[in-house]
Formats: sequence, C-alpha cells, structure tokens
Amino acid sequence: MKTYIQIALVIMVMATGITEVHGQKKLDQQAVTDLQKTPNYGFILTSERHFKGVLSMYDVLIENGVEIEEYEIVVKGEVVTLLTKDSELEAFFQKYKGKIKVSVCSVAMEKLGVAEETLFDGLDVTPTASVRMLQLQANGYNTLTY
Repeated sequence: MKTYIQIALVIMVMATGITEVHGQKKLDQQAVTDLQKTPNYGFILTSERHFKGVLSMYDVLIENGVEIEEYEIVVKGEVVTLLTKDSELEAFFQKYKGKIKVSVCSVAMEKLGVAEETLFDGLDVTPTASVRMLQLQANGYNTLTY
C-alpha cells in the first residue's frame, strides 16, 4: 500500500503543473521492484503542463534505477497546437528524443488545424488517441490518463 501512495504522490506533484518533480525524487526499493514488473508505460494527456510533467517523471524513474523498455505519450486536445517546429515544447522535448515515443492524435490535429508537416521532429501521428491507448493497454502497458 505504501508503494501505491508513493506513486500517487509523484503523480499528484505532476498534476499541480510543476514542470519539474519537486516532490519525491527518491523512490524506495519496493517501488522500484514493483515498477520493474511491467517496464512499459503509456500516458494520454491534453495539456502542456502534463506533457512536461510526464517527461519529467521519466527522469525520476530512470534516476531511481527503474528499467524502462517503452515509454509513450499519447497527445490529444489543445496541446497539439503547441507541438510545432520552433516551439517551447520542441526545445523541452529534445533531451527525450529517441527515448520517449510521442503519438499525436490525427483527429485532434484535424479539428485544431494542425498540419503534420508543422509538427516538430520526433513525433508520430496516430489515427486516434483513444484507440492507441487501448492498444497500449492490450499490450500490458502501465497507463495513466491526464
């Protein structure tokens, strides 16, 4: 139970809009052991602060020795408009490029008028965010929705 509370605290810190995780940076060994059981992580989100928070959580997991095989962020909603070339999020994402997969919902892109060629390098377009998350869950990923 203590492990779940610690994981919830990390998530709550991310949800407050802080782009760096100032809460728990050191996970206890039980949390690391539990997280090693399923080394694939999937997140679906709609806001810039959650995008930055989930990227920062990757750092916390790695720094604590959690082995990650796959780490994917599925993006939908308004944040899609911020994933364009020369944006602040492009600069923020650079350190994660090649480590973290980001799938962008094509339905959101269409509704918000974002053309694929305007997205920064390193992003993948997925037909729908919801179906992509169902795929990740079907493949045994730990998933969270923001």
